[in-house]
Amino acid sequence: MRWLDFMVAFWIFTGGLVLFEPSPYELTFLAVLPLAFVAGMGLYRSTFGLFAILIGFTPFALIACFQVRFNPIGDALLFSIVTIFLLLTAYFIANYVAEQTERRMRLVMRAYTAVALISAIVGTLAYLGLMPGADIFLRYGRAKAAFNDPNVFGPFLVLPAMYALQRLLLAPGRSAIIAGGIYMVLFVGVFVSFSRAAWGHFALSSLIVLVLCFWLEAAARDKVRIMIMSLLGAAMLVVALAGLLSIPQVASLFEQRAAGQNYDSGETGRFGRQGYAFELALDHPLGIGPHEFRNLRIIEEPHNVYVTVLHVYGWGGGAFYYLLVILTLWRGIAALTRPSPYRLMMIPLVATFAMLVGESAIIDTDHWRHYFLLVGLIWGISTAIRNDERRGVPRRQMLI
Repeated sequence: MRWLDFMVAFWIFTGGLVLFEPSPYELTFLAVLPLAFVAGMGLYRSTFGLFAILIGFTPFALIACFQVRFNPIGDALLFSIVTIFLLLTAYFIANYVAEQTERRMRLVMRAYTAVALISAIVGTLAYLGLMPGADIFLRYGRAKAAFNDPNVFGPFLVLPAMYALQRLLLAPGRSAIIAGGIYMVLFVGVFVSFSRAAWGHFALSSLIVLVLCFWLEAAARDKVRIMIMSLLGAAMLVVALAGLLSIPQVASLFEQRAAGQNYDSGETGRFGRQGYAFELALDHPLGIGPHEFRNLRIIEEPHNVYVTVLHVYGWGGGAFYYLLVILTLWRGIAALTRPSPYRLMMIPLVATFAMLVGESAIIDTDHWRHYFLLVGLIWGISTAIRNDERRGVPRRQMLI
């Protein structure tokens, strides 16, 4: 079990290294999975829904691979196998954190926070030109760290930032100060990704964490503290943002990214092509296979995962993907309505995942490693809430 814990932490850490597929994240999981069997890790009945989705999704995803016309079948199979593999990682992590929840969630989030901080620092320094070989960590002049795209890098930093925000709002003294520092570093990392979706994701997830902590967990004294901390925090973020915008190259790129983009508008723009993509999906119940859409009338993907899954995995695979999203949201929100020692762990997960669900309407998230990690963590924590009838424990013990 000690070896399993070490390997899980290392596996989570490799989630920040996604330059190619299969990535180190998938390769490391190949060592984690057999070790879990050897260690005798338990499987829980309430996570079986995830496994059922995995089993139902797989045949449709594989059938869709044989519908390709422009791409090699081997490449299509590799793409779908990675998706299936990521669903398996969600099922694994759900069962892993369902047992010994406090200790294992702390281990998972420490590894995640560590790689997120390193990624944010590397991305920021590379963007500012303060490190050698900076071009490796940039794309289109925007920070991406060790990811393929700035639009993945930015959202990857949100979950650990939300746990840091929760500690900032509710933890005492030194712990709150450290959490505030982590939140600021990750905020700057998200900003220099210059991903408009990531900016909105970070802001709205922060607002949800603030509201849920205030409404569900704060005592009267805490509520006053949260209001004061919110005002101070907002002022500090404005100062940090003003400092960044005082750098001419940052201000120029910010103005460019904040304005409307040409590829968003028009019949073949991001939103125009989604209508065509949906009509195409209705005409192909078995799907058209991965990366086929860009070879048709429009050379870019739909950038809407709810349409993309119908193309890539067929109607059946798309239906199971929709079921995954709906059930995960339902389990997360239902868990928040129940007083539990683990509810504090669930608040940042729901705040982050809910915004990812919305973000998926403008970007393809079906291969985002942290998306499936979030799914698994929500199922695992909701399982722990069902299995533990305690209504509360000392808050400090449950702040991750």
